[in-house]
Order: sequence, then C-alpha cells, then structure tokens
Amino acid sequence: MLKSKLTKTELNAWAEYIKKSKILVIGDVMLDVYIHGKVDRISPEAPVPVVNVKEYKTCLGGAANVAFNLQAMGATPILCGTIGDDVKGNEFLTILNKHRLSSQGMMEVENRPTTVKTRIIGNKMQLLRIDEEIDEPLTEKENQRFYSYIENILCKEDIKAIVFEDYDKGSISPLLIEKIASIAATKSIPILVDPKKRNFLDYKNIQLFKPNLSELTSGLELNKHGLDLQALSIEINKFMDNNQLEIVMTTMSDKGILICYKDNTEFAYDWIPAHVRSVADVSGAGDTVISIATLALIYGFSPLMIAKFANIAGGLVCETIGVVPIDKKIFFNECEKILV
Repeated sequence: MLKSKLTKTELNAWAEYIKKSKILVIGDVMLDVYIHGKVDRISPEAPVPVVNVKEYKTCLGGAANVAFNLQAMGATPILCGTIGDDVKGNEFLTILNKHRLSSQGMMEVENRPTTVKTRIIGNKMQLLRIDEEIDEPLTEKENQRFYSYIENILCKEDIKAIVFEDYDKGSISPLLIEKIASIAATKSIPILVDPKKRNFLDYKNIQLFKPNLSELTSGLELNKHGLDLQALSIEINKFMDNNQLEIVMTTMSDKGILICYKDNTEFAYDWIPAHVRSVADVSGAGDTVISIATLALIYGFSPLMIAKFANIAGGLVCETIGVVPIDKKIFFNECEKILV
C-alpha cells in the first residue's frame, strides 16, 4: 500500500533538498508575448474586435518556463535550447539574464528565427494567437553542436535529473535523445519527458514520461473517446514494456491525472481527480506539472505522491492568466492543507 499522506517535517525536508538540486532542462524554448487591451467596438474594416492595447508583456515560454518553474521552487535549472541569431533571441537572453537563469546551454542558430507565441487578449479573453517559428529539425551539424553543449554540462555539473521538454519545434531529435539517455544511464541520472507526437516513440529507458491525454492517444494511435481508465491503462502498460518506461503520468485536464507504474514488478495505476478550482488559463500548466514531478521524483517520493504533488501544482497555475511559474509558498501551503 503506497503512502498517501505526509508530515510537515517531510515537506520541509523536501523543500531543503530542492535547494541543493541542479536540473538539466533540454528542449524547445520560446518567448510568450501577451498583448492585453480593452475591446469596446468592432472594426469597420472587418467583423473583428478592435483591441485598444493597455499592456505588452514578454515572458519565457516552452522549456524555458520549465526552468523558470524549477527556479521558483528553489532548484538550480540549467537550460539547453536553441534560439535564432535575431532580435527576439537577444530579448530571450536578456530575460534569462534578468531572472538569473544560466545561458550556458543556449545555442544560437543562423537563419532560424527564435520561436515566439503572441497572444492578444481583450477584456480578459484570448482573441488570437500568432506563432512565429520554424519547426523543422536541426541540421546534422547543428544537432551535433547542440549535443556538445549538453555533453559539456553533464561532464562538469552535478545534475540530479534531466528533463526533455519537447514542443515539436525541432530542437530535439531521436539521435539526441539516444545520446543523452546513454550518458544519463552511465551516470545514473533519471530522465523525465514532456512529449509531443514527432519523437513520442523515440523516448526509451525513461524514468517518468508525462503526456497529456491527447498526446498519449495521438502518439499511440488510440481513440481517446472509446477508452475508460482501465482500458487506457492496459494500453499504457504495453507502451511501458515496449519502451522500458518506469512511470507514465497522463494529465487529463479537469479529469485529473492517471499515473501508471510498476509495484514490485507488477503493473499498477492510480487516478487522482482534479481539485475544484477557478480556472483562468491553462497555458503553461504542463510545464509546471513536469517541474514538480521532477523535484518529487529525485527526492524519492512514490509515483502516487508524485502525481498528487503534480495535480496540486497544475491546478494552482491554472488560476492565473498567462504563463506563470508556480508560487512556492502557495504550493507548499496547499500541499500541507491537502496532504498532511
């Protein structure tokens, strides 16, 4: 029987452990731009709302938001990603430096723009999103250079875990996954993955794999509307065996989290229902979930407890508009209220 409650002493000990942890985050980074304004009329040029801009805000997104969440919890993240040799790339590095996040793993790529997602929000509702990106895989030469950046960090830093934050923007390739997994195995460093479809089946020998329900059913070519929890867990069990995955944690939006794992070599699963919250924006919730799951896993918490922590964290960030990191104090207060 897995433990489902904690003591305040255990929570405090975990918080202290987090402060000593360096986490390597590899993946697709981007800038999240928010244009907030007021709408009080429709354009005479076309049937679209006119947004009178009141605020313009730029934040770290994608894998950078995972790093930001880890830092907000007290850990030391090292971010490895690619940006363009452009104005937005410089802006990205400036924000990274402003938040005192390491840029040693960041690689500039010529003729490839920095990924930017611009959200236009009028009267507190998202009206439009504009994506500027190239999602083609890196060239073989660029891929090798990116691997060298990561290999150098793994050789000189005491890394507690590696997170692949894959947004299908081309920074992560099957060869990169294989090479990093090989180094991690020799150093006994756990790997956690937040996947998308392109590389979904290329992640093998992974400690924790965290898709959402759409990503899971798409990656495994399943009909998500025709599966109950038991049927879904059976498919996940096959996937875990085929790819040598220790834990698969599937986020299911307002339905909660399904976590599958091996209990004394026997397959087991638990479903953790979502806590009732006032949801303002789900943007970036997955980044927060994988961050908290990483910190819980390296401390040695059970799969069930990892899912409980992740469930709490994901719900909390959905209460705020925009991509924002978890608030450490609020998170631990909520954990104490629910789990102690």
